[in-house]
Amino acid sequence: MADKQSSGWRHWLDVLARRLHGRRTDDAPPHLRKPFIRRGWRYTSLQFTAGEAQSRMLTRRPDVLLIDYTRTMMAALLWQPRPRRVGMVGLGGGSQAKFCYRHLPEARIEVVEINPHVVALRREFRIPDDDARFVVVLDDGARFVAARPGRYDLLLVDGYDETGIPEALSSQRFYDDCRDALADGGVAAFNLYGDDVERHLDRLRRSFGERLLVVGERAMSNRVAFGWRGDPLPAPPFGLPTLLGRLPVGVRAELMPVFERVGAALLAQTAQQR
Repeated sequence: MADKQSSGWRHWLDVLARRLHGRRTDDAPPHLRKPFIRRGWRYTSLQFTAGEAQSRMLTRRPDVLLIDYTRTMMAALLWQPRPRRVGMVGLGGGSQAKFCYRHLPEARIEVVEINPHVVALRREFRIPDDDARFVVVLDDGARFVAARPGRYDLLLVDGYDETGIPEALSSQRFYDDCRDALADGGVAAFNLYGDDVERHLDRLRRSFGERLLVVGERAMSNRVAFGWRGDPLPAPPFGLPTLLGRLPVGVRAELMPVFERVGAALLAQTAQQR
């Protein structure tokens, strides 16, 4: 009974929040619904529902990665420390886009987002304007990735709507296309969340085989899967200092605990597979 009451309260909070922000509460498909912004003295959040933040920004330091899984996804740089082309599926509040724009100045960054209402909020979240090395494309993420075989050294996939991961961004075809969108030696990171994570992992294993590492979050139910193409890692045997030494100094300083945790998991899996 308590769960039903809690669910009811969340529903009415969502309806109230949408009405206060001048939004319709029905009809629009999940990928086209309008998010709203919640501002506090310290944080600015992008939300589709009253009870859950889709993205959160430290207002005075907009390119800092606040949410744990976004930091873990950036550990993909262990495989590809200096990517020339970076692709991202899902813009949200632009946390990873801003981080890469700051710390990877030699990379060309391409972000695809299907929801025009999310793209319209890019300045609220201090997302850079399009320029010679950064662009946000309004398009379907699955179609966008499928049209770019062999393009990316780094691909970050974090495409959600208020219902979870859309089917178009979790099908076997999509995961195969993500693998094929990687250049030789490229790596992709996927944020997985919800009740059907194992189904996603089964599909990712079919796409990447043994070139797949899955890491859980200590304080969240998210899991991050890393899949790569070719052999981007140093020739074995190699240790954690070798992996860390390849990283840009600024990135290493900001995310060292994450790199150490994911690097240790990678080394353990590599040892098991020998």
